[in-house]
Amino acid sequence: MFSSSTDEVGDTPECRETWGVSPMDRSEPNETTSYCPPSTSSSSSHQSLGEGSSSSGHGLSLPRMASGQLHHSYTLDRTSSSLLATTSDSSSLRSRGGTPKLRRTPGSAGAPGTHPAQTPLTDHTVTSCSSATPTCGASVIVAVVEGRGLARGEIGIASLNLKCPELILSQFADTGAYAKVITKIHILVPLEMLMPDTASEKGKGTKLFNLITENFPGVAFTAIQRKYFNERKGLEYIQQLCAPEFGTVIMEVQTKYATEYINVLLLAAAAALLKYLEFIQNSVYAAKSLKVSFKGSEQTAMIDSASATNLELVVNNRDHRSEHTLLGVLNHTKTPGGARRLRSNILEPLVDVDTINIRLDTIQELLQDEELFFGLKNAIGHFLDIDQLLSVLVQIPKQETVQVAEAKITHVIQLKHTLDLVPRLRLVLKNCKTALLKAYSTSLEDNSVMLSAQINEFLDIARRAYTEIVDDIAGLVNQTGEKYGLPMRTSFSTARGFFIQMKLEGVVLPEGKLPPEFIKVTKHKNNYGFTIADLMKMNDRCDEALRRSSICPMVTSQLLSTVHEHIHCLYKLSDAVSMLDMLLSLANACTISDYVRPEFTDTLAIKQGRHPILERIVGQQPVSNNSYISEGSNFVIITGPNMSGKSTYLKQVALCQIMAQIGSFVPAEYASFRVAAQIFTRIGVDDDFETNSSTFMLEMKEIAYIIHNVSDRSLIIIDELGRGTSAEEGIGICHTVCEFLLSLKAFTLFATHYLELCHLESLYPNVENQHMEVQHTRSGDTGAESVVYTYLLNRGCSEERHYGTELAKHHSDPETQRQRAVYHLATRLLQTARNSRLDPESLRMYLKGLKKQYEAELQAQGTQSPWTQRRNDGFILTQ
Repeated sequence: MFSSSTDEVGDTPECRETWGVSPMDRSEPNETTSYCPPSTSSSSSHQSLGEGSSSSGHGLSLPRMASGQLHHSYTLDRTSSSLLATTSDSSSLRSRGGTPKLRRTPGSAGAPGTHPAQTPLTDHTVTSCSSATPTCGASVIVAVVEGRGLARGEIGIASLNLKCPELILSQFADTGAYAKVITKIHILVPLEMLMPDTASEKGKGTKLFNLITENFPGVAFTAIQRKYFNERKGLEYIQQLCAPEFGTVIMEVQTKYATEYINVLLLAAAAALLKYLEFIQNSVYAAKSLKVSFKGSEQTAMIDSASATNLELVVNNRDHRSEHTLLGVLNHTKTPGGARRLRSNILEPLVDVDTINIRLDTIQELLQDEELFFGLKNAIGHFLDIDQLLSVLVQIPKQETVQVAEAKITHVIQLKHTLDLVPRLRLVLKNCKTALLKAYSTSLEDNSVMLSAQINEFLDIARRAYTEIVDDIAGLVNQTGEKYGLPMRTSFSTARGFFIQMKLEGVVLPEGKLPPEFIKVTKHKNNYGFTIADLMKMNDRCDEALRRSSICPMVTSQLLSTVHEHIHCLYKLSDAVSMLDMLLSLANACTISDYVRPEFTDTLAIKQGRHPILERIVGQQPVSNNSYISEGSNFVIITGPNMSGKSTYLKQVALCQIMAQIGSFVPAEYASFRVAAQIFTRIGVDDDFETNSSTFMLEMKEIAYIIHNVSDRSLIIIDELGRGTSAEEGIGICHTVCEFLLSLKAFTLFATHYLELCHLESLYPNVENQHMEVQHTRSGDTGAESVVYTYLLNRGCSEERHYGTELAKHHSDPETQRQRAVYHLATRLLQTARNSRLDPESLRMYLKGLKKQYEAELQAQGTQSPWTQRRNDGFILTQ
């Protein structure tokens, strides 16, 4: 049904890619600048749409469209190269190894010190980013603009994935370190970035520009003239292109545009991005066809790129092709859209508890209803990449040609195949119980069925014109085969059209050679390909029929108009399929290992938690540990010798937190979490040659980043701080950082070898010492002592090097210890009042247990209990 030819864009020996012009448009040399990199080979052609899609002509892979097709004021003078910065000063280019060079206008391609610009089609399948999955090529173009004057400190970002017609707008205030910007760009995995030319003028790049180029050495940068970052023009573009169903975004943007100047930088970025896409691709999107969404930084938890790398969320640090990552553990998706959504959610977990619980309810129903689970899994697995299909359907061609029309018909056939799967999906969701599944079942209304029926009608028109000719060709080949007694079959290719193929196995040719009637013969081993004169004439008739009927502009425009009228149905379908695929993947992970549904309270409590990635590697359940962090003991210091499991435990807690916040079950017997607004990690002892940073400098940069961005709702993981300097300085730095973090309500896990930090427990009531237990054994034969790692976490400080700890125990102030016990009792009573679901009798028993625990703690410290003191004074404490 879906044929695939061998002629794709850029597959000729000569260079076909030009600036914004397809191969057929090369008759306009004054408008183009050729680009032909020496390293480009014929095998590096652009990847076509989806599996099994046709690729005839150039129009399949992100067709380049015309600016004149849209009747709005969305046009561009292509003869002007003023869109891009025209400076040719070589000092503005980054000359350091591995650092990207700025692209310039086509007109400056020959200028010294500059380098000719490439079209996106040249790059899209080969560029990757460190935060991307190994199999996922970059296809996102991002525009970034920084506010000036009164808007200083505000950042506007607009991004558009060339494989998915969704324009994402973001705007937020950022600090001088630009942590939010760097994190956002890492998540987007950009192919190319656009910034105002003023950000890199004459080589004096702004701080933001320098930070981005340092963090993204593999991304192409393009300097756009500042005038194209126009807020008013951006609002006009969004009004023209946004589909009506997403009109609330326009209302939100209009409100901000009318009130505050600093809230329209996202519009400026959108204006430059859309203008640039029109310029380089010579394309525009159809009116009212784009999905436009606004995503602020407060809607998801922030995980910076360093933390994502340290925790191995999407890329394994040892082998980038390995699936031993959190994404690899959870990824059982069947569609590209589901995989993209899962990756995005892992890097940006949710912070809204209601949304998380809705996902958890859905996963629970999938696990409880086996018929629903397997039925939905089977239905989802047949869908193509709907987003990529949409991206080519919503664009308008500059010029209708046979190749472009054939490509569009192929896309519509693929769309029909997708829509034919919708009734089956709705049938599976018919008897579901949870709110999310019911909502998706309702959203898949009969509009898609109606669209499928209309596409059927148009395709019948397109097929009827040449069906008879194709049947005649098949009959001719059969007659020829019977005439010569040879096994012949009909084949087709874009270059040759219909031709005859024959495989000689045990067949003897008459007179040992092919009949002279067979012409244009090709041979590969025992396979012959050839044609005959009558077949060539029928090929000409077939081409003529296609030109006159099925691919005429009227039919293709009707096809696209029908799709554009119901574009909202396709966006709903894409959203439903990707979300269902992701939830099925999370449910599938639960069937492989023993996971439990998490709860959300004000306490982090994990019973017998396990490291999800380690569990995948070893193939069995690793050693499990308990975790408990609350407002009363929100700072946990973990000690223990090397190789005892401290780092693994720290990462385990962070990974379980992320899994819970994306709506997944977690590897534990019981789990309760407090929603984290930010997750910070300081792990590793590497240095960085590119930025000329030593191990100690990197440590200080990462700690400074945490200190500047931490909040009371953060989860902080710090492993071995201060190892890059002397012991004395390291202890002092650790002590200072700890005291700063102790002033906050953030949950902190601090692993260290500096046992002096254990003294903090006697100074601060919210500090708790824990250690990884080891056992010492002595051989009976040799008397040699060995260490056995149990990987179990226990209360107290490590006894491996206990200098100072015993002294602190014996000289601690009794009054301080009593106050500490009172503080812990008060905290537990407060947590009980907030979160208790016990009946009155069970609550009474629990409070009695707290009383006994409090008295035992005071007795161990040699302090008299206040209850005992009151009895001695003649008072009786009634319960």
